[in-house]
Amino acid sequence: MSSGGPSGPQRQRSRNMSRAITMRTDGFSGEEPGDIIESELVPSSLAPIVPILRAANEIEEDNPRVAYLCRFTAFEKAHTMDPNSSGRGVRQFKTYLLHRLEKDEQETKRRLASTDAKEIQRFYEQYCRKNLEEGLNMKKPDEMARCYQIASVLYDVLKTVTPDKSHSEFDQYAKGVEKEKASFSHYNILPLNISGHRQPVMEIPEIKAAVDLLRRMENLPTPTPDINTVPEETDGPIVRDLLDWLWQTFGFQKGNVENQKEHLILLLANIDMRESGTVGQGGRQNHVIHSNTVKHLMNKVFQNYISWCRYLHLESNIKIPTDASTQQPELLYIGLYLLIWGEASNVRFMPECLCYIFHHMARDLYAIISDRKEGSFDPPFRREGSDDAFLQLVIQPIYSVIHNEATMSKKGTVSHSKWRNYDDLNEYFWSKKCFKQLGWPMNPASDFFGDPTKTKDDIERHDRSISRRRMSKTNFVEIRTFLHLFRSFDRMWAFFILALQAMIIIAWSPSGSLSAIFDPTVFRNVMTIFITAAFLNFLQATLEIILNWKAWSSLVCSQMIRHVLKFFVSIGWLIILPVTYSSSIQNPTGLVKFFSNWINFQSQSIYNFAVALYMLPNIFSALFFIFLPIRRALERSNSRIVRFLLWWTQPKLYVARGMYEDTCSLLKYTTFWILLLICKLAFSYYVEISPLVGPTKIIMFLGRGNYVWHEFFPYLQHNLGVVFTIWAPIVMVYFMDTQIWYAIFSTICGGVNGAFSRLGEIRTLGMLRSRFEAIPKAFGKHLVPRHGSQSKRREREEDKKLHIDKFSDIWNAFIISMRDEDLISNRERDLLIVPSSVGDTSVFQWPPFLLASKIPIALDMAKSVKKRDEELRKRIKQDPYTYYAVIECYETLLNILYSLTEETSDKKVVDRIRESLDDSIRRQSLVKEFRLEELPQLSAKFDKLLTLLLRTEQEEHDTIKTQIANLLQDIMEIITQDIMKNGQGILKDENRTNQLFANLNLDSIKDEAWREKCVRLQLLLTTKESAIYVPTNLEARRRITFFANSLFMKMPRAPQVRNMMSFSVLTPYFREEVLFSNDDLHKKNEDGISILFYLRKIYPDEWNNCLERIQFKPKDEDSLKLRVDEIAPWASYRGQTLTRTVRGMMYYRRALEIQCIQDRIDIAQLDRQRTTASYQEGASIVDMALAIADIKFTYVVSCQVYGVQKMSKDVKDKACYLNILNLMIMYPSLRIAYIDEVEAPTRNGTTEKTYYSVLVKGMGEKYDEEIYRIKLPGKPTDIGEGKPENQNHAIIFTRGEALQAIDMNQDNYLEEAFKMRNVLEEFGSENYGKSKPTILGLREHIFTGSVSSLAWFMSNQETSFVTIGQRVLANPLKVRFHYGHPDIFDRLFHITRGGISKASKTINLSEDIFSGFNSTMREGNITHHEYMQVGKGRDVGMNQISSFEAKVANGNGEQTLSRDIYRLGRRFDFYRMLSFYFTTVGFYFSSMVTVITVYVFLYGRLYLVMSGLEKSIFQDPRIQDNMKTLENALASQSVFQLGLLLVLPMVMEVGLEKGFRTALGEFVIMQLQLASVFFTFQLGTKTHYYGRTILHGGAKYRPTGRGFVVYHAKFAENYRMYSRSHFVKGLELLILLVVYLAYGKSYRSSRLYLFVTFSIWFLVASWLFAPFIFNPSCFEWQKTVDDWTDWRKWMGNRGGIGMSVDQSWEAWWTSEQEHLKKTSIRARLLEIILSLRFLIYQYGIVYHLNIARRSTSILVYGLSWLVMLTVLVVLKMVSIGRQKFGTDLQLMFRILKGLLFLGFVSVMAVLFVVCNLTISDVFACILGFLPTGWCILLIGQACSPVIRRTTLWESIRELGRAYDNIMGLVLFLPIGFLSWFPFVSEFQTRLLFNQAFSRGLQISRILAGQKDIGDIE
Repeated sequence: MSSGGPSGPQRQRSRNMSRAITMRTDGFSGEEPGDIIESELVPSSLAPIVPILRAANEIEEDNPRVAYLCRFTAFEKAHTMDPNSSGRGVRQFKTYLLHRLEKDEQETKRRLASTDAKEIQRFYEQYCRKNLEEGLNMKKPDEMARCYQIASVLYDVLKTVTPDKSHSEFDQYAKGVEKEKASFSHYNILPLNISGHRQPVMEIPEIKAAVDLLRRMENLPTPTPDINTVPEETDGPIVRDLLDWLWQTFGFQKGNVENQKEHLILLLANIDMRESGTVGQGGRQNHVIHSNTVKHLMNKVFQNYISWCRYLHLESNIKIPTDASTQQPELLYIGLYLLIWGEASNVRFMPECLCYIFHHMARDLYAIISDRKEGSFDPPFRREGSDDAFLQLVIQPIYSVIHNEATMSKKGTVSHSKWRNYDDLNEYFWSKKCFKQLGWPMNPASDFFGDPTKTKDDIERHDRSISRRRMSKTNFVEIRTFLHLFRSFDRMWAFFILALQAMIIIAWSPSGSLSAIFDPTVFRNVMTIFITAAFLNFLQATLEIILNWKAWSSLVCSQMIRHVLKFFVSIGWLIILPVTYSSSIQNPTGLVKFFSNWINFQSQSIYNFAVALYMLPNIFSALFFIFLPIRRALERSNSRIVRFLLWWTQPKLYVARGMYEDTCSLLKYTTFWILLLICKLAFSYYVEISPLVGPTKIIMFLGRGNYVWHEFFPYLQHNLGVVFTIWAPIVMVYFMDTQIWYAIFSTICGGVNGAFSRLGEIRTLGMLRSRFEAIPKAFGKHLVPRHGSQSKRREREEDKKLHIDKFSDIWNAFIISMRDEDLISNRERDLLIVPSSVGDTSVFQWPPFLLASKIPIALDMAKSVKKRDEELRKRIKQDPYTYYAVIECYETLLNILYSLTEETSDKKVVDRIRESLDDSIRRQSLVKEFRLEELPQLSAKFDKLLTLLLRTEQEEHDTIKTQIANLLQDIMEIITQDIMKNGQGILKDENRTNQLFANLNLDSIKDEAWREKCVRLQLLLTTKESAIYVPTNLEARRRITFFANSLFMKMPRAPQVRNMMSFSVLTPYFREEVLFSNDDLHKKNEDGISILFYLRKIYPDEWNNCLERIQFKPKDEDSLKLRVDEIAPWASYRGQTLTRTVRGMMYYRRALEIQCIQDRIDIAQLDRQRTTASYQEGASIVDMALAIADIKFTYVVSCQVYGVQKMSKDVKDKACYLNILNLMIMYPSLRIAYIDEVEAPTRNGTTEKTYYSVLVKGMGEKYDEEIYRIKLPGKPTDIGEGKPENQNHAIIFTRGEALQAIDMNQDNYLEEAFKMRNVLEEFGSENYGKSKPTILGLREHIFTGSVSSLAWFMSNQETSFVTIGQRVLANPLKVRFHYGHPDIFDRLFHITRGGISKASKTINLSEDIFSGFNSTMREGNITHHEYMQVGKGRDVGMNQISSFEAKVANGNGEQTLSRDIYRLGRRFDFYRMLSFYFTTVGFYFSSMVTVITVYVFLYGRLYLVMSGLEKSIFQDPRIQDNMKTLENALASQSVFQLGLLLVLPMVMEVGLEKGFRTALGEFVIMQLQLASVFFTFQLGTKTHYYGRTILHGGAKYRPTGRGFVVYHAKFAENYRMYSRSHFVKGLELLILLVVYLAYGKSYRSSRLYLFVTFSIWFLVASWLFAPFIFNPSCFEWQKTVDDWTDWRKWMGNRGGIGMSVDQSWEAWWTSEQEHLKKTSIRARLLEIILSLRFLIYQYGIVYHLNIARRSTSILVYGLSWLVMLTVLVVLKMVSIGRQKFGTDLQLMFRILKGLLFLGFVSVMAVLFVVCNLTISDVFACILGFLPTGWCILLIGQACSPVIRRTTLWESIRELGRAYDNIMGLVLFLPIGFLSWFPFVSEFQTRLLFNQAFSRGLQISRILAGQKDIGDIE
């Protein structure tokens, strides 16, 4: 080899690579090798070669030939690993690398030797000497790790290049390198294995103590080693600590062990820091972890396990050996649980399953550690030498069950009752049956492991030895029915139904007043409510059995008996109460008599006894409600006696027991609801029910009406049909209007609550200035930690100044961050900042914006005062800021003059002036001795002087020195001659040898602090009134005022950083935008608008600030591309990008660093003492601050597809990967977790996919570095919903005791990050008693509100929810949950109880709220805090917003079916249950009832008007007197349809935070911008998707997109999106209104019609035209023409394989029926029944035709069907003719059409002439027959499984096409008409973008795409 030179490697290479040479991959072929980093292209299955390729890249510049040899070695290794290139991407990669090697072989030359062998040897020696020996003490650990890695690679290359030679001289050295390399292994936060120079983080006493504690392994027996896994030639022990011992014992993965080791150390250290308090540094040198720390951690980790054991009456297996003298056993148990959790993958969603696993493994652990006689033991888990025994033996079987069930669900499309979700599988472990059936080790033949995809017969057929059945659902079945609402909230429905019944009975009484209840007859009738209650109870008991039937077998025997008994008892009461009531009619009693007769039981009727007995359980329940602690204790008790006593009332469940709040909270929300219900029932009685009773009585006794049509029930008594149509909408409104009352009461309550929380006290810059003096004090009270060693008095005295110093540090950091974000300009920054030279003057140096114009004002005062100093002093001190400005200005001027003068004589001049001035002030003769009116002249000179001084750095000193000297001389002359009356002698000095100020000291000019002082002084002297409006940016104003306001709000005092609770932030990311690329920014849409142009117009001031910051003046568009690296982030920070989110979250770390340094030293003092010692001390303090920040804060972004993006050939994916990598490099503490898919060959030759959870961090300037890799049992995201699965896989890499969940569209602010310490203190606050918070809710600011009017509506709606809405939910209602907002979780509480979200497919679509449900049911407490806020983006376009609303409505539909809603609804007390209902699914159900009410009302009107009953009633003289009452009753429902009352919370919150005048103005503007249209439209969205989800399913995640929306959506796109949800319903209501108008106008006043139907017309207009009103450029003529062309093309395209919904109507029509494919028979029948309503049009209209001649015979209707069928047959003939003859026999087809046309004309002529058909009849027929055809179409779609098999399906589809054509035309005509008028388009633009107009947006130019160079600047 050595003699052969390059031929050796060449020969080997050709032998191994020849078969791959012909391949060339598209992904790599187009790029030059130099453009690609090969190490980042390596497929996951070849991961071991990554270090080799990275080493090649690192040494490329030093020695290209050695780099080539490294790549050659990498290729050899890759070929050895996968010789057949069967892994994914392997062949392409090897091909690319081969081409690279061929090129490098020719181009690289040897530099150190003549052969490759010697070249690599010499380079190896040289590299090791230079980097490992000489650089050992000079490089950081990260750099050393990289050097050792490269050295190790070089040695491997050396052996590969010279395989036959001995390397004895290198072998020993290489062993040492390998050993050292191991000690520099990759680490996350704690470099646990790094030897040599220790990192600052490892010097923290608590960290050292925790590491020492884990490394105490005395008396532990040794596991016998597995010969297959022990490394060869191991030096020293593998087992270093307790977790390594657990690794060897239980077969966990090494990556998992290292991850949880760091996790446990950080938990111990952080908890110990908080437990031990603020002990001095010296007292912690030999620190040990306190025993209370371990106990506290034990309690947190095992609280759920202990509770589970008690529930199942098991003895806990956490047993501490009696001879244990250390905390070793406790740590082993904690470590064991964390290791189980860390490797459990999807099983983490099943907390009690983890308890089951831990229970048995803890038993094994105790058996090992308690038996210490044996020195060694055989580990209980071991599997063929692999290191994933635990995963394969325990987790994999359970995962397989989960995966099989998920497969059975077909991605959630199959009925929930047919497969087990996470909850079903977890609840299997709530019963002791699991111990018998499952056993340990787990029995694979158990029913639990039954494959749901196979029947029992299949299993028995394949394996006779296994006979098992598939497990049923556990405890609950999610069945699609609205009856869940009654089942879950039966107490509420019973209350409202019984109240309605009682009110109707009372109103029906002769007097009609409430006092009528004292009448014996009325009271007897009211008593019938108990019979109704018995029926409702029977219904509930029946539903419990029917709906839960498929989970029946999972119930324990006692629960089965309970359900059956409840059913039979309810039947018993349903019989007893009516029977006893009928017998008691003979003995009526009044209310007074009822109570008085209880003394004598014999006289009482048997019905009363029955009622008393029936009510007994409710009476006991009410008593327990009063004595809450007893009830809570009883329900949470695990005692068998207590369980027996509560057996009847409480189901046997592990969760949702004893969910009762403290008495104070109970009183608050009870009072809220009692007041609300009183108002609601009073309104219902006096406005809805009572006025309707009189007209109803008259109608009932009017007699039989005159029917115009054929009446099937002509002799129906009392006009019951009419009564029903009048009462039905009123009753529906009665059930819905509680939602309106809730909106009103929550608004009042939230407003009062917010006012008491001091929200909005500082809301303007004026308010800020007036209270700024108090801000440092408030800051010191809340944000400056109290030092434990100081008394409060001493702290008050000594730390007052320190608080101001610390405040100025924080304030300045805040202002500088806003400058970095380009919210303010350089000048505004200077005006807002507190100077670093604080302390140089005798007064505090306030920010210049407070002192703006104070000096000019003071000069004016001085001019106007002529007599006494006292008057001048009084006027100046009247405004404290004027006084501060004068003093500071005077002292700073003196300071500058002294620093400039070098000669003693010059200094004396200044001294004399100062002394003269001081003397005059002391003698109060300033006004007399000085001409103060000359001061403005002096001020102007000083301004010039400061300008010169600040310019000096740019110009030559000599050229400017003279000018400065001249100015100083002028100043002195003005002072001594013009201002001072007696100052002429001051400048005279006989001893002076040179000119005054000839020698100047300009050295100070280079000092940054001195220059800052000059800038500030100049601002003081020159700033005018305009500075009052600083900052001008609205967002900057909002942030400053909110931060200042929050300091006065109630919050816990911040602890020192070292004593704060540690926390993590977790952000799930999929494929959203990371950073806008150059192409993204400059790519123009169809209107010629780019994102960058759009942003420049929306944020003009921020754009100018950006250009000022980067010091760039663009000349044209192309010049912007030169600075894309600086402009792209600016644009990305204004979008909803990952870059923005990461920047915001990393403010936490920056805040902690600043606060940590503040805790340890006064920064201002450090700046003043510029000595070497102080610098060194400062450096060590900064290092320690960074270290403490490391252990207190972790940020993990779960980029699920990062690995895929890394290997992708797609340009966008690759850009996302590179941008994420850049984020890691920019923020070294950022961590990325992703799921890595490795496809590699197995031993038997097939390929297998393996999945890993991987954590990486940034390394160097271009790489990521893998820290942990943990193998998974399968692909986690295949099981449940994407986002929760993404969060779950990454949660193991988070740290700390708290966890903040942050979405991808959120932002954070530095000033808010400073308050994180305060928020985290809430977890331990004593204000909550024993019920400590488990989730802390934070408020949000919606930052997308300024984009358009739509975005503004959405922003206001969302803002009201995340502020006033959640404020009320948390207090007083106590039903706040988690809504996917920036809530902070008690991390240890939640990771031991199933995680921070639920993930079952479809049912947990709204995954976040289930976390709140889970937390509440498991005795958690969720609070809300408004002194801290986080930014959040929302959807800004109509279609985006509708997709979001649809997603939420889908989620609420699924929630309605869920067990969580059922359990909370059943187990909450009555009033909390009401809060729960109306703030979750009840809101959506009420929205749906609102819409259904419109339908019921209009179909009732249709029945009355078409039957003729309305006419006969209206014309009856007896009803005339009651007409007004009837009109009011009819119109009462219309008030609620507008839903304007739901805007109340919005108005209240704006009023609270911005002032009520502003709120009123905004409300009016919103109405002018058609906000009501928008909200009414969204009502339809909610209703459609909520109802469809419950009936048919089809809920799915809908990506809404988070981009900027100024594009025009095409008509066809809008039609596709809203056709079925809005347009169809809107047109149906339109036809109803037209028919009602047309057939009732002859006898009804138009005023009444409008009065009754106005709101419905508004609803119809909103549903039909809102998408077009809010669609940019919708009314531009050219766009309208293009839309029509596109629509016709789309409608005409035939479907087919591969056609998407936006290409073909047929494909869309088919997709619209997806929900019907999987729906139940019950839902299909309901669809068919509902469709039959469309037949009433034809039935009613045909009897009103002139041709019918007022006949009421059924034959008229029959003939109409004959006509309908004839029309359909003719249309079918035409369709068949087109298919048969349209191409080949065109003439025949034309003849056919001609004959049909002639036939049609003939028939119509006959009808007109003979049968008296009229034109109005023709239009009436169209109105009547169109709905009938739609009915046929709907029935055909519902019966599609049957009809698809026949030839009718084609006809159904063509009928659908015809209807969509008609509907499209009806919608398009108004748009086309309005497009003729240009002003309509202008008006729409103004309407849509008014908010942007107010901020200077030239939207008309944006939409027109007109730009010029002037726009750039």
